[in-house]
Amino acid sequence: MSAQAERYGSPEVVEVREIPKPAPEDGEILIRVHATTISAGDVRLRAFRVPAVYWIPFRIEKGIFRPKNPVLGVELSGEIEAVGNNVTRFTPGDEVYGYDVNGCHAQ
Repeated sequence: MSAQAERYGSPEVVEVREIPKPAPEDGEILIRVHATTISAGDVRLRAFRVPAVYWIPFRIEKGIFRPKNPVLGVELSGEIEAVGNNVTRFTPGDEVYGYDVNGCHAQ
């Protein structure tokens, strides 16, 4: 399950959907999310309410007409579930937290 927004807008654009469980690629980790937040930053990005000076750079980075990554959330805590090839710093079972990662509002 994940909270997703296929377009920018009010809270009504958010839908909870089933998504396939990802497999970590080389250099990636898969985290089983135990807790996440809904921050002011999440709200601003969902609605695309950003200061005018950031409007063009953010649209290029996050998606011009709709979000490039529809899964919301930028903070999480959880446990490493799987690691990709070439990952040496983490092992399954490690407890972690993260900030500014895309797609934290997913199981």
